[in-house]
Amino acid sequence: MKSYHNYNGGYEMAKIGIIGGTGVYDPKMLSNIREENVQTEFGAINVKVGEYHGVPVAFLPRHGEGHALPPHKVNFRGNIMALKKLGVERIIATGAVGSLNLEMRPGEFILVDQFIDFTKTRIQTFFEEGDKGVVHIDMTEPYCSALRKIVVNAAKNLEMPIKTKGTYVCTEGPRFETPAEIKMYSFLGGDLVGMTSVPEVVLAREAEMCYVTIAMVTNFAAGISPTPLTHAEVLDAIRKNNENLKKLIIRTIEEMPQQRDCACQNALKELGSLGPGI
Repeated sequence: MKSYHNYNGGYEMAKIGIIGGTGVYDPKMLSNIREENVQTEFGAINVKVGEYHGVPVAFLPRHGEGHALPPHKVNFRGNIMALKKLGVERIIATGAVGSLNLEMRPGEFILVDQFIDFTKTRIQTFFEEGDKGVVHIDMTEPYCSALRKIVVNAAKNLEMPIKTKGTYVCTEGPRFETPAEIKMYSFLGGDLVGMTSVPEVVLAREAEMCYVTIAMVTNFAAGISPTPLTHAEVLDAIRKNNENLKKLIIRTIEEMPQQRDCACQNALKELGSLGPGI
């Protein structure tokens, strides 16, 4: 891949961003890592910027260093805005999920293609009246179809199994779900349950960024699992499969073209001059 270094506002730019979910805190796949403290209107965000074969890549641990933030306290708007300020155009997000679907088993990777939102307290937009107006963003394809194809092709070339469809049910957390809730989510068409994809995916679309979630199944959800759920169980499952996840992300970066040809980059086109204001 070609290298494309440039600078803006004192920040080192990177067109590719990785958002590490639970258990994915360390960007060891990158070299020459520097930390950028990016100032946004939603607070200061620390982002590590490194290189993979000369290609700048931004790495952001969603829950902070050492999993300091529970899911309902994550600064989603600050995180996405910080990546936007660094020039990120494509985001590869990871996330640990429970499975509602017996065909999606612990240890498997699922490339999420739809979501159902059951969050309760999270601000889900950059556009809260004022000068920016109100935006009703289209979410017909929440996760970038072009970037999903690149991930699928990377997995194929690695001979790594990955399921290419899965509906992610996003809950508020930080508690795990009850068996009754899991039964309801399954009835509504959910396959996976997690606590972070929303509003992250929505904000990425408002910022005209391509976004995919590679979900790692760590356990069967409550009422399906034969044992009570623990956070230690989730971390143990992640540790066992973390190397494969890193290989998949690296191969995806290797196969990523410099230019985008999807609709994500024009998500705000109908708004005229409002779009670039993000």
